[in-house]
Amino acid sequence: MSVQRTLAIIKPDAVAKGVAGQIITKIEQAGLTILAARMIHMSGEDAGGFYAVHRARPFYQSLCEFMTQGPCLPMVLEGDDAIRRWRDLMGATDPAKAAAGTIRKAFASSIESNAVHGSDAPETAAFEIAYFFSALDIHAR
Repeated sequence: MSVQRTLAIIKPDAVAKGVAGQIITKIEQAGLTILAARMIHMSGEDAGGFYAVHRARPFYQSLCEFMTQGPCLPMVLEGDDAIRRWRDLMGATDPAKAAAGTIRKAFASSIESNAVHGSDAPETAAFEIAYFFSALDIHAR
């Protein structure tokens, strides 16, 4: 296995529910290290740029609206095979199909209000991390 970095976002629905701390605990208990984190409230422009890859999809507008409804918590995670491990911990996008013990099974309420985001590939992770964090914001431990 190789050490990877990935972007995780605790989305506005999970922040509003007050479960960000529980999600962070699950991340750390899974052996992933948080290298950077910050609370932000995305503007429409921020969300549109971040999700530009989905611009042609029918859910793009509602996704951008959802991500701007309140603060969220982007983080940089690091660990062996971090992208796959974070995605496994998140669970299926549809919480009804998510496995027991996953974050989405525990905290998501719908496909759209699904509590967390994670990069799906090394190239995506590189873009997404740089979207929210400069090299000076990331602190190896």
